Amino acid sequence: MTRYIRHPAVLCALLLVALLVNAARVQVFEARAYDDNPANRRSAIARYERPRGDILVGRERITGSRDTGEQLRYERTYRDGPLYAPVTGFSSQVYGTTFLEHAADPLLSGTDPLLTPFPLWNDLTRRLTPGGDVVTTLDAAAQRAAYGGLRGRKGAVAAVEPSTGRILALVSTPSYDPAELSGNAGSTGRAWARLNRDPDKPMLNRAIRQTYPPGSTFKVVTAAAALDSGTVTDLDAATRSPVPYTLPGTTTALTNEGDGCEDAPLRAAFEWSCNTVFAKLGVDVGVSRMAATAQAFGFNEGGLRVPFAVARSTFDTSVDRAQLALSSIGQYNTRATPLQMAMVSAAVADDGLLRRPYLVERTTTDDGNTVGTPGVRPVRQVMSPATAMRMRELMEGVVSEGTGTNAAIPGAVVGGKTGTAQHGVGNSGTPYAWFVSWAQGERDVQPRVAVAVVVEDASAVRGDITGGGVAAPIAKAVMEAVLRSPAN
Repeated sequence: MTRYIRHPAVLCALLLVALLVNAARVQVFEARAYDDNPANRRSAIARYERPRGDILVGRERITGSRDTGEQLRYERTYRDGPLYAPVTGFSSQVYGTTFLEHAADPLLSGTDPLLTPFPLWNDLTRRLTPGGDVVTTLDAAAQRAAYGGLRGRKGAVAAVEPSTGRILALVSTPSYDPAELSGNAGSTGRAWARLNRDPDKPMLNRAIRQTYPPGSTFKVVTAAAALDSGTVTDLDAATRSPVPYTLPGTTTALTNEGDGCEDAPLRAAFEWSCNTVFAKLGVDVGVSRMAATAQAFGFNEGGLRVPFAVARSTFDTSVDRAQLALSSIGQYNTRATPLQMAMVSAAVADDGLLRRPYLVERTTTDDGNTVGTPGVRPVRQVMSPATAMRMRELMEGVVSEGTGTNAAIPGAVVGGKTGTAQHGVGNSGTPYAWFVSWAQGERDVQPRVAVAVVVEDASAVRGDITGGGVAAPIAKAVMEAVLRSPAN
């Protein structure tokens, strides 16, 4: 009788072992495959069964969560969605996440282990950790000034604090409302299709993901290279700059928009943006020194994140002398994001120091306890303090005496540089209007803000597109907004 009991018992034990082995195989070796299976909705249900943490500007929450009562319970909401879309990106139940919503997703979704001191205990008790919050560096007034200044025209604005690298404004227009993509209804798919078909690309973040020929704003880099290398030692000494200037090794003649550029001193050439002077100056400095200065400012540097990725700005290092001449006035293959040109202006304002820009001031738990801060940021000496001082002098002259008078702010010291970058076959495209600047208030011991504005307005009359006329007033509005804010 014992044998009849023993045999089934052994069989049951073997079956139990087989079940345990199979369970281990599924949970350990095939878990990822099951998790990634589109038919498995458990992870999606778990992801949206709690409110998402918020993104803040100052003390204002610019995001929220709405209880839909459906299986995917909580849906993302946005306050002033189009205004902040280049910063927040979107969090969609169908299309995933972008920008800050993506970069900070573990914290916002509550899965970051830093949010709880006892993650294993939470796993055992199945307690849901509330999503944390992301506090940005943005200045709400500067953001609104930039968005209002562009007034729906195609373009972008980036503003940073020179002494820290804090991003104060990041605007791209035309924009869109991220809330349209939050849910999973049919309207979400229609909005996605419409936004992707739109030729104006409203979901493109032009401030950090689009590069443009910087035109004459790049003359800030060329002037810094000339002064730092000793090619120019006196701002008011005549230069040997013929008009027209024949590009080396070619018969192509380069001219200027205005008069008075022949042999013009660096100060006058900078104030009135003489192409001939700066093209020749770039050739005199040489490709290696020009490239080194551009790279010190951040050109050709990959991997910049704020915390989401920024497109690489470029200065071609394999050019002949004619191409170098054009590159030195922001044409040929020279390309820059608005954020990169704000960094150029910030380095001039901060005694030649370049600080990596950043967008997140701190991250916190849902009850406000700090989880993380930016920490120590790398600093690079782009030019000597003496050169930076002379560059500030040149940029102040543009606003007080030259092409950038529309950026002047009563009672403040403002420096700037205009730019009108040609593009298209045979320069047939509508030019891009640029302005880069910095400003220091009456009671400030150092410049408070550096700004870059680019406007690509296809609806404007070609002759009316100038950096001083179109972009400078926008930069002025942003700088005024920052100067009115209490200093941190």
